[in-house]
Order: sequence, then structure tokens, then C-alpha cells
Amino acid sequence: MKRFDLSDKVALVTGGSRGIGAGISLALAEAGADVAVLFRSRREEAERIGKQIADMGRRYELIQYDLAELDGLGSVVADVVDRLGRLDILVNNAGIAHLLPFDQVDREVMDLTFRVNAMGPFFLAQAAAGHMIERGGGGRIINIGSTNGQVAEALLAPYNASKGALELITKSLAIELAPHAITVNTVAPGLIQTEIGEDFDLDPAFERYAIEHVPLGRYGTPDEVAGAVVFLASEAGQYTTGQCLVIDGGLTADQFPRLQFFKRDGRGE
Repeated sequence: MKRFDLSDKVALVTGGSRGIGAGISLALAEAGADVAVLFRSRREEAERIGKQIADMGRRYELIQYDLAELDGLGSVVADVVDRLGRLDILVNNAGIAHLLPFDQVDREVMDLTFRVNAMGPFFLAQAAAGHMIERGGGGRIINIGSTNGQVAEALLAPYNASKGALELITKSLAIELAPHAITVNTVAPGLIQTEIGEDFDLDPAFERYAIEHVPLGRYGTPDEVAGAVVFLASEAGQYTTGQCLVIDGGLTADQFPRLQFFKRDGRGE
């Protein structure tokens, strides 16, 4: 559909080589965009995504950079513009999480989490918006948050706080960039089948327990998050700004799951 067509647009996706980021990179290319895939260390995965983008007939560039290094984020945007001619869509997807009790969180963990999850997106958006304003014609900034930015979760205090900060960054930038026709929104995934939690030291029973708390009864997929990003990046989303689109299978809608305990005779017996 034309209203979702991203032909002649250029997107930058951080953490774009795996998980949710890979799904977003491919969905934007499928909608017609050329894509710069930013990755930190796994070049082989990035090259695989790049090849899939090329197979769709779209241009791509691979950019290796550690988002914790805040001083060089302006050069990342300049690099994208130099290689692909412009930047229309920024997707701040990269993120990190450490599963720790709050009294075991040290300054290094807190600093790194905020640098990657909140400060990096802020300063990358600052650089991208500068280019978009200078070029004219508006643009899209889409931050990948989390339901953890709205509802806290035990053992993830730094992650929760950083994603909460990202929500307010989104709203703040949306207000300031609206006069330039640049929209800024958050997509907040819930339980998505990715690698981010694979190293968490949890009992295997957690997965079953977690799914029981999702009304749709399953984990989401990266593709289901990517569809929301395409909407916000496209003409269809041009009047949406400062908002958070939650993709969580109904998880945050159900404050106290009890449906499985309800007796079908309606008497609670």
C-alpha cells in the first residue's frame, strides 16, 4: 500500500543485525527503504542481514560502532549520509540488560546501561535531527523501548530506569522537533523471542510462568514489532508523535491474571 511505502527513504537501525533489530532492518527494506545496519561486534550476522536486504533490491551499509562511545555518534550519522546520501528514519533499537539484585548493581553497570539505552539514543537522535532539519522535509525517529519502561520488573532496576528515561526522551524530542515535521515515537515490546534474555540465570519454569501472564498466550516475534516501526516510519504514521505503541500480547493490560482460575459456571465455584 502506498501509505506504507518507504521507497527512496534511508533508515539507520542500531543493533540492526539480530533479534528485533534484524526484523526491523528487513521490514524497512521490504517496505522500500535503503538501510544502514549498525552493529557492535558480530559482523557475520550483520553481513547476513545485509545480503537479505540486497536480495530485496535495496541498498545497505554496515556500520560497526559501540553506542556506549557517545562522542562519536555524530560521525555515525555523517557516515550514513556520506554512504547513502541522506537519512530519513532513525530507529534506536540497540539495548542491554543485566539481571541483578539492586544491591549488586555497581556504577559501571548503571553507567553502561544508561549510556547504551538512553544517552546513546538521545545523542544519536540529536545528530540525526540536525541533518533532517538542515535537509528539510521532516523525518522519523523511532525509539525501541520496553514494557519495562512503564511497569517495573524485579532484578532489572537499571534496565527499567533506562527504558523509563527513554519514554520521556521520546516525548521531549517530539515536542521540540514537531515544528520541523520530525515525529518521535516509542515502540515498547513486551516478551519477544530474542537473544537478550538468554544469559539470564532463571529457572526454566520461568518461560511457562511468563507465558501464562500474556493474554495471547505466547511470546511475540521480531516481525510483530517491526510492523509497528514500518507504520510509524511511513506516511500512515505522519500524524503520530510523542506516543508509545505497546506490542506485548496484552501483558500490561492485565494487572492481576485470574482468568485461568475462573469457573465457567459464572459462580466462581
